[in-house]
Amino acid sequence: MNIDFNKSEGLVPVIIQDEQTLEVLMLGYMNNEAFEKTEKEGKVTFFSRTKNRLWTKGEESGHFLFVKSISLDCDQDTLLIKVNPVGPTCHKGTRSCFDTGYNQNFIFQLENIIKDRYENPTEESYVNKLRAKGLNKIAQKVGEEGVETVIAALAETDHDFINESSDLVFHLLVLLKEKGFSLQDVAKNLESRHQ
Repeated sequence: MNIDFNKSEGLVPVIIQDEQTLEVLMLGYMNNEAFEKTEKEGKVTFFSRTKNRLWTKGEESGHFLFVKSISLDCDQDTLLIKVNPVGPTCHKGTRSCFDTGYNQNFIFQLENIIKDRYENPTEESYVNKLRAKGLNKIAQKVGEEGVETVIAALAETDHDFINESSDLVFHLLVLLKEKGFSLQDVAKNLESRHQ
């Protein structure tokens, strides 16, 4: 990777993004030494401008940022690092350093929760109870929730409509998983149809 560390006195900005939810978690800076350490160890290391030294995120808290991928922008002076965060990213104890009020991409996190229920089934899990009833029941639930969403849109409160829409999306995610697909498959299809 040919990173241009010369434009900003040896440092490049680094955008940290959650690999699963795509939420932007923080912005930091790296020099060449921090970048090499990040590549070698698989944990994000920054150059701290306030401490004037290398700083591995999580070295004190244990909230490491495990590297999943590194991309360089078109000007070769900014990095995007997708990570698997362990614990909160911000020193204030929040998920992200950017106060967005909620995780705008929670739907991707929910997809991963459903995947985890499939891989690590427990008796009390609704996903596993539904899965045990088979594909026909899962598909039927999507149909039922679709009808309930239409009814709520036409004859009930906005609160009811949002609740029914949430049920519909949840059950659709379970059906996608049951059929071996993901939101990414749907997104790629929608993107190809848009073009």
